[in-house]
Amino acid sequence: MALPRNTTPVLLSVGVPLAVTLWAYWSALDGIVERWATDPQYSHGFLVPVFSVYLLWTRRDRITAADVRPRWWGVLVVVLGGGVRMAGQVFYQPWLDEVSLLIVLAGLIAVAGGRELLAWAAPAVLFLAFMIPLPYGAQTLLGGRLQATATAASTYALQTFGVPAVAEGNVILLTDARLGVVEACSGLTMLVTFFALSVGVAFLVRRSWPEKVILVAAAAPIAVVANVVRITLTGLLFEANRGDLARAVFHDLAGWLMMPVGLTLLLTVLCVLSRAVVPAGRAAPATTAG
Repeated sequence: MALPRNTTPVLLSVGVPLAVTLWAYWSALDGIVERWATDPQYSHGFLVPVFSVYLLWTRRDRITAADVRPRWWGVLVVVLGGGVRMAGQVFYQPWLDEVSLLIVLAGLIAVAGGRELLAWAAPAVLFLAFMIPLPYGAQTLLGGRLQATATAASTYALQTFGVPAVAEGNVILLTDARLGVVEACSGLTMLVTFFALSVGVAFLVRRSWPEKVILVAAAAPIAVVANVVRITLTGLLFEANRGDLARAVFHDLAGWLMMPVGLTLLLTVLCVLSRAVVPAGRAAPATTAG
């Protein structure tokens, strides 16, 4: 632990304004928590603040009291956050109100400890973005595209298994059943969850930045593949006259069954990167002829 005793004033300078900020944003936070509790797409939100605190704990040896110097330019960041919040209220955009909380937090950290403390806490603050629900427009756009992709890919997969599947819009016609890939089954839940998981792993592992970028970018195809596996498995069960089990897989067990699939694919990406990228210190020495 690198933080010495004289960090108490710093902790107080962060803690008191933080408490005031949480009070000011209480209504916004209450709305976010309600969304976590009622919308399955954001049920992972309860874990996001916990993981952010864990990130700070894992990085505790990367900051010392000598690095912490209060900087009043952080007040400008707080003012910027307040401006974003006002814009959200003026233009009736609740997500701006929620995003402004992260900007205000960053400003408070800068006021308390300057650029060094802000750089230390940045991963935890940035990860908090995953607790904020997507704007309605972005959610609709992403959901629609994911629906179309999942329908086309699942239809192709079922045809590969010999099932006479035909796509009609976002509905897959089977021999004796119609499998609707509705908005709730578009895979957006998996996409958001796997992005949060990939970013969290990228913050924790000690890899190069290109490897971390690849790891985060892999979240999108992993989410699509996991959803296609779920839909394809459901279609195969319907074809096998196991309708009750198919409905359970498609709705009730989807999240539980696909999370191991996504984790396996994510670990596979890490293993591939470990074998494909050789650290400079371990590179084989050059040999000279003659």
